Amino acid sequence: MIKDHQFKIGVITIQNAPWKKLVERWKFIDKTDFDSLWVADHFTHWKEKEMTFFECWTTLTGMASETSRIRIGTAVTNSRWRHPAWLAKQALTVDHISNGRLELGLGAGGGGQVEYSMTGFEIWSPGEKVEHFREYVDVVDKLLRNPVTTFNGKYYNLDEAVVQPDPIQKPRPPIFIGAMGSKMLKIVAEFADAWNVLGDITSLEETYEYVEERNNLLNRYFDEIGRDRNSVRRTFGLYEKDAMHNIGSMKIYENPEILEELVKMCIEIGISEVFIPYPFKKEEIPKFEQIALEMVPDLKRSYS
Repeated sequence: MIKDHQFKIGVITIQNAPWKKLVERWKFIDKTDFDSLWVADHFTHWKEKEMTFFECWTTLTGMASETSRIRIGTAVTNSRWRHPAWLAKQALTVDHISNGRLELGLGAGGGGQVEYSMTGFEIWSPGEKVEHFREYVDVVDKLLRNPVTTFNGKYYNLDEAVVQPDPIQKPRPPIFIGAMGSKMLKIVAEFADAWNVLGDITSLEETYEYVEERNNLLNRYFDEIGRDRNSVRRTFGLYEKDAMHNIGSMKIYENPEILEELVKMCIEIGISEVFIPYPFKKEEIPKFEQIALEMVPDLKRSYS
C-alpha cells in the first residue's frame, strides 16, 4: 500500500444534460465528502450520437466557476484533438479560475470511430498514438513549468513559447495519465503525478488480478528509472461495460456493497483513489445521493 497518499474518492460525470442540471449536480457533489469531480472528453456520446453532449474543456471552465472546494479534472483529455501548447494554456487558465484545483488528465486518444469520422481526424494505430503521446506530455510538462519554452521534436516544435502567468499550483497542475498498456505505463513512470487504470467490475476477481498486474508493472518501470514508487498517486476508474454501452443501470447502485468490496481491493493493491461514475439513469440518482451522504464519509473514515 502507498502510505503517502490518503484514500480519496471521486465522481466521473459526463456532460449529457442541460446546463442548469449539470450545475445542480456539481454543486451537490461539491458539498459532499467526494474529493474530485471529472468530465469526459468526447465530441459526442459514444452510444447516442444525437444526445446532448457539451465540450470537455469549456465545460470544465464552467465547473471551475460553479464549485469552490472539490478538485476538478478531465478523465481524460484526448491528446489527438488539441495541440499541446494550446492545451497547456487552457490548463493554466482553468488552474487560475479554479484557484488551484485542476487535475490535468491526459490520454493518448480513445473515443469511438464515429467521433473521428465526424471531425475529420485520421484514425491512428495504438503504436502511433503512444509515440505522439510521449512527446505531447513532454511538451505540456515543459510549458507549464517554464515561462518560455523552445521544443524541437519529431511531432511538435515550439519557438520561445510564452506561458504566463505562472500556474497557481507549483511547479504546475498535477499531470494525471490514463494508461493500461506497457508503453503508456513507461510514460506514466517518467512524467505523471497520478496514474489512472480502468477496471470493469463484471468480475471483481479478474479486476483485482488485472489491476495488480498493471500496478506491479508500473513499479518495475519506476525502479528502472530510479524514481520513487510513492511519488505517483494511483487511481482506479470504475467502468461498467454494459451500463456504459447501453446507458443503463449500474451494479454499484443496485448493490452498494460492491463499492465497499472494490475499495478494499484497491487499498490492498496500492490504489489510493477510486472514481465512481455518475448514474446514467435518473432512477438511480437517489441511490447515488445516498452513497454520497452516507457511504462515502464512512469509507473515508475507515481507509484514510
